[in-house]
Amino acid sequence: MATTSLAPTPKLQFFDANGAPLAGGLLYTYEAGSTTSLATYTDSTGVSANINPIVLDSRGEANVWLSGAIYKFALYTSAGVLIWTVDNINGSTFASNATGDGTTTAFSVVNGFTAIYINGVYQNRNTYTVTSGTVTFSQAPPDTSIIEIVYD
Repeated sequence: MATTSLAPTPKLQFFDANGAPLAGGLLYTYEAGSTTSLATYTDSTGVSANINPIVLDSRGEANVWLSGAIYKFALYTSAGVLIWTVDNINGSTFASNATGDGTTTAFSVVNGFTAIYINGVYQNRNTYTVTSGTVTFSQAPPDTSIIEIVYD
């Protein structure tokens, strides 16, 4: 199973109060609870850090990959007007994936997962059991379905 760490969406996009893309907007990234800058990265390798603040492109977008730290984000217009601040964004959340085959009900997991999704749909805890590093579904996930196990 592969594991990766990714911001809440592969490419973040922001909008102004009128719903237009926040072209040239500024996204500052800090250590949680502070104004101490904290690096984010341009891709999954974690080699190339974004500038801080990140300047959003003409579509209001940016590639934002997180380290395992806890972040605070502050979003500003291109003129430097604060739009919002969000604290305690967990960069250490990661996921592992498996693929359903329509018959297998048991999959290996690492203890400490926080949620399971099948094809993007959250699975209620009453649809599976967990024992000794194995999650067992009451019904086999469909053939070719993506089973995403999210860890915190």
